[in-house]
Amino acid sequence: MKTKKFQPRFYREWVQSKDLINNHIIVKETDIYISSDVALDENFLKDKIQGYRKQIEDYILVDKDFLTSLKPIDTIKPAPQIVKDMAQATKIAGVGPMAAVAGAIAEYLARDLEDKTKELIIENGGDIFLKTETKRRIGIFAGESKLSGKIILEIEAEETPVGICTSSGTVGHSLSFGITDATIILAKSLILADAVATATGNIVKKPEDINKAIEFAKSIKDVTAAMVIVGDLMSAWGNLKIEKAK
Repeated sequence: MKTKKFQPRFYREWVQSKDLINNHIIVKETDIYISSDVALDENFLKDKIQGYRKQIEDYILVDKDFLTSLKPIDTIKPAPQIVKDMAQATKIAGVGPMAAVAGAIAEYLARDLEDKTKELIIENGGDIFLKTETKRRIGIFAGESKLSGKIILEIEAEETPVGICTSSGTVGHSLSFGITDATIILAKSLILADAVATATGNIVKKPEDINKAIEFAKSIKDVTAAMVIVGDLMSAWGNLKIEKAK
């Protein structure tokens, strides 16, 4: 497993839109950027994030395996719904439950805001919830790969809401057992996309494994697209509109 490099979150400039109102919320390790068409109450956002974090943290006090397991586990009853959703998604993907924590917090926050907004982008550690009424373009950050910043995903309004999750074996703080510079998964569920991104990235131990990883992602019901980047190699599948960055 490669040693990862920490990168400042400048890639947020590649997903935010100048026509939207931006909020940057930090609660402990959770660092979320929210863009919307209406002004949002920061105290409301913080309270919601703190609430979801507390549900997960309190559950871990009674089930420590939920925090440490690298394999799927069943939850102990009773468990909060966010915990159940994480366990279910990671069981489908075949990874430990905390592989979906960033996607889960972002998705649950999105549910709180969907009725309040027409345009909503929530980014949490490279995991994006997107709901839009106009075409949006998202730049791809892939560490030191020659493709980093050179390609763009174009998302049409009718394709949203959608979860777009990125995992990397070379960049960031999240655990990965693969060598990908970027593994990108699209699914209607951000929680599922987060789990599958981790699982897909874990498959790539050498560049020749890229197509094997794509086939795995294709096999997961409700995953709509996948992309894997290793160095200057890229493989993609699904409903993806890819452009060269100008």
